[in-house]
Amino acid sequence: MSEYQDILFQKHGRVRGAAWITINRPDVMNAFTGQTLTEMRQAVEDACADPKVGVIVITGAGDRAFCAGGDVRWLQEVQREGASAPAPMDPHAGIEDCMKPVIARVNGYAIGGGNHLAYFSDFTIASENATFAQVGPRIGSPAAGYFVAYLTHVVGAKKAKEIWMLCRRYSAREALEMGLVNAVVPPDKLDEEVDRWCTELLQKSPGCLKILKASFRTLYQPLRDASRRDWVKELAPDFFASGEADEGKNAFLERREPDFSRFPR
Repeated sequence: MSEYQDILFQKHGRVRGAAWITINRPDVMNAFTGQTLTEMRQAVEDACADPKVGVIVITGAGDRAFCAGGDVRWLQEVQREGASAPAPMDPHAGIEDCMKPVIARVNGYAIGGGNHLAYFSDFTIASENATFAQVGPRIGSPAAGYFVAYLTHVVGAKKAKEIWMLCRRYSAREALEMGLVNAVVPPDKLDEEVDRWCTELLQKSPGCLKILKASFRTLYQPLRDASRRDWVKELAPDFFASGEADEGKNAFLERREPDFSRFPR
């Protein structure tokens, strides 16, 4: 649709009843900005309000990346040295508030915000060339609240802490073994597999699916409520003003390892 700059939005394309939202920024591995997330939320709300749409597919343009998380140059601006903590944003573009099933079609790198966008989707179908990782502590971009803690419900507490704190990369097969994804297929079978899941879901009672999704959401609603706290302000009030955020992003852009040694532990 013409009003979107960062995404492609299509209804009833491959499977009638399925809406596809594609992050269309392949030059930066489909990394998002605030504009991207705003457009994604608008598209999700459109699909959610359409009684002819029964399932939503989230993916990225091209075959290199699903989503590489927040665009580092954008994060560098909103989290620059001397700035206060950036305004809260919804990194999941409203998919939790839509009571229709959401499938993440992961066609490459799912990094940072791209990884938790995938694991917050109801189902994740991955290509064999997919890679999953968090990067927040590596680039000085603090994540806090329920979208961190929710991963414990997906892969368990020990593995969730490993993923978030160590920033290791995991193959599609490793992600399948730990329960991070539902299915892994060859790249040329990815669309066929996503279509199969869409078709199966569209054959089910839409009312029952809405009730089930709402029921599952109650599991982490307390985490969402707790996230009203400003964890950065409470635990690291000088994080952005000290330059710690800048060091991580500058290192990423300069293709070097960050040096956080001058910041107190």
